[in-house]
Amino acid sequence: MNSTGKSEVSSNWKSFCQEYTPRLVWELRKGYSKSDFWRDFFAGLTVAIVALPLAMAFAIASGVGPERGLATAIVAGVLISALGGSRVQIGGPTGAFVVIIYGIVERYGYEGLVTATIMAGFILILLGLARFGRMIKFIPYPVTTGFTAGIALIIFTGQIKDFFGFNIQKLPSEFIPKWSAYFAASHTINLSALLCGSITLGTFLIMRKFYPRAPGAIIAIVLGTVTARFFGLDLETIGSKFGEIPRSLPPPELPAFSFAQARELVPEAFTVALLAGIESLLSAVVADGMTGDRHNSNCELVSQGTANIAVMFFGGIPATGAIARTATNVKSGARTPIAGILHAVILLVLMMAFAPFAGYIPLTCLAAILFVIAYNMSELHHFVYLLRAPRSDVLILLVTFALTVLVDLTVAVETGVVLAALAFMKRMSEVTEAASVTAVFQDEASDFTQLSQQGALLKRTVPAGVEVFQMSGPFFFGVADRFKDVLDRIEKRPRYLILRMRKVPVVDASGLHMLRELHSKCHRQGIHMLLSGVQPSVERYMKRIGLWQQVGQENIFANIDAALDRVETWLNASQPEKSQ
Repeated sequence: MNSTGKSEVSSNWKSFCQEYTPRLVWELRKGYSKSDFWRDFFAGLTVAIVALPLAMAFAIASGVGPERGLATAIVAGVLISALGGSRVQIGGPTGAFVVIIYGIVERYGYEGLVTATIMAGFILILLGLARFGRMIKFIPYPVTTGFTAGIALIIFTGQIKDFFGFNIQKLPSEFIPKWSAYFAASHTINLSALLCGSITLGTFLIMRKFYPRAPGAIIAIVLGTVTARFFGLDLETIGSKFGEIPRSLPPPELPAFSFAQARELVPEAFTVALLAGIESLLSAVVADGMTGDRHNSNCELVSQGTANIAVMFFGGIPATGAIARTATNVKSGARTPIAGILHAVILLVLMMAFAPFAGYIPLTCLAAILFVIAYNMSELHHFVYLLRAPRSDVLILLVTFALTVLVDLTVAVETGVVLAALAFMKRMSEVTEAASVTAVFQDEASDFTQLSQQGALLKRTVPAGVEVFQMSGPFFFGVADRFKDVLDRIEKRPRYLILRMRKVPVVDASGLHMLRELHSKCHRQGIHMLLSGVQPSVERYMKRIGLWQQVGQENIFANIDAALDRVETWLNASQPEKSQ
């Protein structure tokens, strides 16, 4: 390898290392003072207090034991902060995963969840290494709003049994059968559960409104639990349903990855990866807006993937960046990723100290907390606002929402993305225009519209026998077919056809194929086709597939003036050159 090649390899390696160096390393290189530590410590303490009940609540709502949520918050909390590309990101279990985790556990058991999560972790790492960090943020807003609102409704629905204390032996997993079961069991309502849950819910709402900086969830749960114990209420608790919560993390062990289930769980793995990627990057963007910072999205994806693989060694559940806890971290004065690491360490200490007491918490209290979380997660005002958007966006929103609630989150996300892509292609096809500048054709059946900026060309006289078409916008498969019969739309067959392409920024294989077909058709009909103003990005692909050579370098011009000058020369000589 010569010196130039070695220099290029060295430069690429240096760029790679800079791209994937965790934000923690960059912050420590700047210097870390005692005041920075104490600000991070108090921020971590605040977030840990907030995360403690949420970690258990999300795990229970997902159909697994509360200890799995705590293990996830601790392990993922350390790794996402230590390896991530955000300065203040907090990782752990979130409400977005409740539906997908519940569905996987219901169908495949916890072993299936392990398999899907490990696969999702590797998918996230590959997406990060392939530098898809910025692209994953292009998921359309109606899709994210639709499935987020759907998840919120499912979380709310899933907590009704515990909040009202209904006596239902086996609660259906599907949405409509679940509500049918509630109505059928409405006569079994437990007034003690309703009272305790209402006290917790009311306390939480009051704390959020009047004392937003206080750990409202902790205070509400403690008050609800004390009420139940003081009055001796017969309620189902964490301890009665799940047994005693461990006072430490379980020793790491090789997760039970099932190769037999791996192929079957590919859709679920991609859904977990997509949700983790979207929510973590959205959380990082929110944090950037609050701090004026800028995260590294590719490094963040790698850390998310690593964390999701690692938590499976400790019996956890999928994790991602938590928007609410990240915002709390910022508001509490966090300076560096050490705040996120300290939050996980403090959470472990709290788990060791208060695990025995957690068993006394009534499930109705956790249900009350999840009611509020579900409402906040739904972002109802955004959902209502989007109903006034263009009809295609409203359709995407409602379809994604309905499929999330009634069918499956995987199907909802896939369908929503496909519909959004189709809507985007339709809009792009409407933006792309092609019109004859010499005699703009008007056809009621035509999708073409007259271009508005033709003044520069109209200052010139276009000779008889010459037709000039101006194309504007991306020339891709969504519009290529509309250009197929361009020659049929010309009233009188010209001797020369000039395609003015200065406003065509990109072209795909369908567009290139259509240009090739048009050139062949012109050749058969004795029409000389010329191109003008071809952009470098389009030129590159024309040369790659041989279309540039087929048209001929002598028939391609830098601008329309040069093309018209050449045509006038040929007309004056009355000896037009043959088309290539």
